[in-house]
Amino acid sequence: MRIVVNGKDMLFGEQITILGLLEKLELSKEGIAVAVNGEVIPKSKHDSFSLKDGDEVEVVKVVGGG
Repeated sequence: MRIVVNGKDMLFGEQITILGLLEKLELSKEGIAVAVNGEVIPKSKHDSFSLKDGDEVEVVKVVGGG
C-alpha cells in the first residue's frame, strides 16, 4: 500500500491507522494535526481511521514560541 506523507511516498505492507503511521514516524500524538486528502481528522479518530492506498496525508507539528 502506498501513502503520500508530507509529499513523500511511503510503502506499507499492511493496513495502517493514523495512530500507527505516527508511531512508525516516531511522532508523539501531542501537538500533532493530521489531514487525509485535505480533510482534518480529529485526534479522537486517529486510532480507528484506516488509511487507504493512495491517500495523501499531511502531518503538522504545532510548535509554540514567543
